[in-house]
Amino acid sequence: MRIGVWIVSLLAAAALPLAAGPPMTKLRIEVKTLSDKPVERASVIVRFVKGRSVAKFGKKTRTHWETRTNSEGVASIPAIPQGKILVQVISKGHQTFGQEFEVEEEEKTIEVKLNPPQPQYSVHQ
Repeated sequence: MRIGVWIVSLLAAAALPLAAGPPMTKLRIEVKTLSDKPVERASVIVRFVKGRSVAKFGKKTRTHWETRTNSEGVASIPAIPQGKILVQVISKGHQTFGQEFEVEEEEKTIEVKLNPPQPQYSVHQ
């Protein structure tokens, strides 16, 4: 009888890390121009590139978030699993920004500086 109780408690202790889920990060993205002015209503796309949830037995976690910046140029993303993410920022009148980041902290702020658009270039004369 005691061996059965011991085995059940051992299995419960082994399953505890699985129930806790992957470590999560609260993400804040600040979008500004080169002159440090906030860019409002910029589209912010976050894609989860690398990392898997142990709690879901290897299935992929949620991989895509889309939002817009507020009047201060800030976009807040809810808690996401830690790992490698791709951040893309699209705003009218600015070059599109895209870069991969490694997220390993509980809270992370990513500052994005948007460049002005490039002049058009044509190979035809």
